[in-house]
Amino acid sequence: MFVLSITLILLDGCATNSPAPVFDKSRTNIKRPQTHVVIPGDTLFSIAWRYGLKYEILAEHNGIKPPYIIRPSQVIRLDVAGPTALPAATSPAKTASRQPQPRVQPAPAPKPVTSRSSQIKQTPKANASPQAGQVSGAPQWRWPAGGPLLSSFQSNSGLNKGIDIGGKLGEPVLAAASGKVVYSGSGLRGYGKLLIVKHNETFLSAYAHNNVLRVKEGDFVKAGQIIAEMGSSGTDRVKLHFEIRRDGTPVDPMKFLPRR
Repeated sequence: MFVLSITLILLDGCATNSPAPVFDKSRTNIKRPQTHVVIPGDTLFSIAWRYGLKYEILAEHNGIKPPYIIRPSQVIRLDVAGPTALPAATSPAKTASRQPQPRVQPAPAPKPVTSRSSQIKQTPKANASPQAGQVSGAPQWRWPAGGPLLSSFQSNSGLNKGIDIGGKLGEPVLAAASGKVVYSGSGLRGYGKLLIVKHNETFLSAYAHNNVLRVKEGDFVKAGQIIAEMGSSGTDRVKLHFEIRRDGTPVDPMKFLPRR
């Protein structure tokens, strides 16, 4: 009985001393810190990329003006709303307040006097504004590498914020669209040797795990230009990790890249 009781005590101790939970920092549901201390190699673009923020919002929040120069030991405040939080919250209120007005206002005067001319003037504006926004906001994308698709975008879990493309060591990595290189380095954990290209005020793209970086910060690149050589930096096999971010938020590259 004495031996049996000792055994039960040991088993109970093993059951209660379970390993501490491990948190995956790559998941999007991990809370953002309040501040970030700049280290050598950091840029405003890389900091915004790391924390999933739009760089313009981060710059304005910290009083940083173009060309967005930051210095080591500088404290960057990260306590800002997400890039889509304010538009999503304010737009329903605006549309709700305007809904009753169109029902009352169009009836009195426009119909008998200039109903046709007003229709002619209004319809081009309504059709032109969304199209103009789409054209100016979306670059002409192309595939950054020709290898097979290894893994796809995972929006729910946040484990993969882009796509992975296979290939061989040293194969060319191409710019997916024209733009300016705003980051070239290896300061972001998990990305290896990384390039970030700014295409316009809305879209950025990233090219990770390279073996060699062919361009530097400030360079302007054209779509299809060789910007790096494929490698395995920061990962376990040769591949290109490719991301597209719209207003700081990761989006599925497959919705923008042409069909093969």
